[in-house]
Amino acid sequence: MSHKEVNRRTEALFIAAEAYEDVLYRIRFELSELYGYAFDAYVCDDGSEDYWQLLEQDIRTGYEGAEHVARIFDFVESRAFAVDSDIAGGEEEGGRFRVYSSLRNNVYAYPAWGVALARVPVFRQHGLSCEDFLFARNDQAVQAFLGFTAKRRREQDRRQVTVFTDTRDGMERQIEPITRAVEREDVIMNEELKTEIFRAIDQFFAGDRTFYQKYEVPYKRGILLYGKPGNGKTTLVKSIAGSVRAPVAYWQLTEHTSSASIQEVFQAAVAMAPMVLVAEDIDSMPQHARSFFLNTLDGATSKEGIFLIGTTNFPEQIDPALMNRAGRFDRAYEITLPDEELRLVYLQRKRFGRLIGEEALPEAAFLTEQFTFAQLNELYVSAALQWHTEGRADLPALIRNMRQELDKSRRQAWLRDKPEAAVGFLASGH
Repeated sequence: MSHKEVNRRTEALFIAAEAYEDVLYRIRFELSELYGYAFDAYVCDDGSEDYWQLLEQDIRTGYEGAEHVARIFDFVESRAFAVDSDIAGGEEEGGRFRVYSSLRNNVYAYPAWGVALARVPVFRQHGLSCEDFLFARNDQAVQAFLGFTAKRRREQDRRQVTVFTDTRDGMERQIEPITRAVEREDVIMNEELKTEIFRAIDQFFAGDRTFYQKYEVPYKRGILLYGKPGNGKTTLVKSIAGSVRAPVAYWQLTEHTSSASIQEVFQAAVAMAPMVLVAEDIDSMPQHARSFFLNTLDGATSKEGIFLIGTTNFPEQIDPALMNRAGRFDRAYEITLPDEELRLVYLQRKRFGRLIGEEALPEAAFLTEQFTFAQLNELYVSAALQWHTEGRADLPALIRNMRQELDKSRRQAWLRDKPEAAVGFLASGH
């Protein structure tokens, strides 16, 4: 690189630094003019985003404790919009869209705590990025504000679920409200197994933690739920999430899961602890990330206060090292196909008798051997559609048709022109 080029880049850096310093000065000046005292700038060193996520929710919901102070750059976007499923209204009027101030390019304050937040756009050689700042009147204000946000987040976390999804572009983190709680009574499974699982959950989240202290048991727990899809693993997990007085996070593992995303999830989980972390489809974790995952589970404090629930539809693809060492998954529970008794309970809960008659329910439970709960639900929907259009529900015919379709799926024979035709991935030549 020539001296001229070095000088040119150095000069550009000085100009950028001066502009950056000017922006921070103007933010601090605006805050001091508005609230009557000086503000210092702080930067977070541990990667925590809790107070930013809380601010985003406060902006969207109009929380009175947060105030919009000013826009940072006049010609950079400072407003945002998103679909809001909680708003009723026709699409023509745009009723389902909420418009609000964006986090980026704006300054917000929590006056009661002497704290302000700013996500400052930074113009770099390869595009626009942002730097996050917290401004406060002193260190004590920062500590008090962080304690306040942690308490608020924990209260909110009991009414919502944090969802982590590993994607090609990194970790996506969303907050979703618990719109419909699944009661423990809604979980249809072997009663002995159900009691054992919920007893472990209740023991873990008991307020005094007497059990763990008395018997010197580490305050962390891990269980693995496995079995064919459609047998109630998700319903069980939802009932756990809705019935514990603790934050719950779902982690959707994919082929994009990496050591970085594993570290990010467990850091967030520890910050939320005591909490429930549900790791969905752990068999999807790529091979290159498994060693880091195992090492994380083995860490002395990596799971402190975390009740880890792993789920998989393919237990044969799970790394045996997850099961063969204490401190990873302590117990594994198979969620099996429902037997005839459980199928009858499910059909009664669905009020299937109003379509086929109460006296026919035992026969329906008998004829649906090897059906999952998901398939029983599909049978109910098919019967309801037939009843709605024809005024009757032909149970044997519906079950027979479902079995035929399921058999085609198992044999990968969806598109047969005639019985002897060999079509699909299993077709073989002679």
